[in-house]
Amino acid sequence: MTIERIHNWINGQACEATDDSWIKNINPATGEVINLLPRSDEQDAFDAVAAAHDCYLSGGQGNAGAAGLNASQRCDLLMAVADAMDERLEELALAESLDSGKPFLNALNIDVPRSIENLRFYAKAAAAQTTPAVAGENSINYVLRQPLGAVSLITPWNFPLHLLTWKLGPALAMGNSVIAKPSEITPTTASMLGQLFAEVKAPDGLFNVVHGFGHEIGDALVRHPHVKAVSFTGGTATGKTIATVAAPLLKKTSFELGGKNPSIVFADCNLEQSIASVARAAFFNSGQVCLCGSRVLVAAEIYDDFVDALVEQALLYRDRIGPLVSAEHREKVMSYIELAKEEGGEIVCGGQAYGDPNGAFFEPTVITGLSHDCRTVQEEIFGPVVTVHPFDDDEHALELANDTEFGLASSVFTSNLQRAHHFAEHIQSGMVWVNDWNLRDLRVPFGGMKQSGVGREGGDYSFKFFSQDRNVCVRYNYE
Repeated sequence: MTIERIHNWINGQACEATDDSWIKNINPATGEVINLLPRSDEQDAFDAVAAAHDCYLSGGQGNAGAAGLNASQRCDLLMAVADAMDERLEELALAESLDSGKPFLNALNIDVPRSIENLRFYAKAAAAQTTPAVAGENSINYVLRQPLGAVSLITPWNFPLHLLTWKLGPALAMGNSVIAKPSEITPTTASMLGQLFAEVKAPDGLFNVVHGFGHEIGDALVRHPHVKAVSFTGGTATGKTIATVAAPLLKKTSFELGGKNPSIVFADCNLEQSIASVARAAFFNSGQVCLCGSRVLVAAEIYDDFVDALVEQALLYRDRIGPLVSAEHREKVMSYIELAKEEGGEIVCGGQAYGDPNGAFFEPTVITGLSHDCRTVQEEIFGPVVTVHPFDDDEHALELANDTEFGLASSVFTSNLQRAHHFAEHIQSGMVWVNDWNLRDLRVPFGGMKQSGVGREGGDYSFKFFSQDRNVCVRYNYE
């Protein structure tokens, strides 16, 4: 049986790796090989950068942007790609489901539609951009917002298409050319996107995709002098490695990294709605979400009832979620269950593999009885595993919420508006939801504090990252 091969997309063409090496792409639900992807090396990465750089230079490097596309043309191109994705919605969803293991209906109804929305949003938002002009006593200053050049987008495996388009939309809208490095675990939709760019007749070199292992090609995509910015979403350790390379070269960088996010539940909350939101934050996408609420902090007076209700929700999610992304990742998650037992925790439910023995399914897991300073509580597990902790009062809850090196997101469940605002101001996280989790608005800043990242994405924040503002001062009455 012949196994399908997917390809790099460089300069508008499907390409194999230079040395004709391939990586197996495994379906985490069955353990079967889905397809083969190129194991690219430094030369492949350099070829992609050269294509992107040449595309950018062909536009004259001014306001026209890459390939000479003006702002209106760039927006039209993004809308055309979005329309093409819409026409192949089910095909994209199936590929996303097979690669990542997430349920097909989740990919069909959430992941791919959101990916399409990303491109359409940034196309429309870019058209509405303005820059300031300031009149002085004898001069006027105005701002030119111009593209950077070739930029590198390095994206993770948990939301492959969604997080790629989240970066791609503003990067292209601002006039840059792009080299994308998707995760080697979930590569298929990135290649499909390259095909769609070719079908809508995007300029060659505008959008390039290079597959392979990060440690083999990532350094080349960060270090190359023609790469002017790097936007990375992934683990904190990898982000630090990229920063070490990029900082001496004075490249622009944006890092959306790990999280160990608190869901804080007060006794005055709407308990039924809060339990549903906390469970979704814990177990959605099998807990493989940087925003997931993996530390559940509950007021002591409702703690026992809340744990019982959360366990009921965990049992329901067992039949709603897909597998973890790989057998190797499941072993990592399982190691934390064993660690939790060693650290004195009680596995109230879950903690076991289940389903197809060749797959990577893992039960939603609730753990109690752990000290808040132990490794299970402090380290990012990235699976359907939550620890639950009682708190005595508001001060204790805030202390626990901030007792982590991470600071990505948090949720507060309370009917006390004054308390909600107080916690929103004092929790050390880049995003705070009150009485909900992951309520999405593409205009607002997305990003973390502490070890959870540097920079912000979303709306105008993304546009500013993928551009450079230049001031022009014109003196009046020049003779």
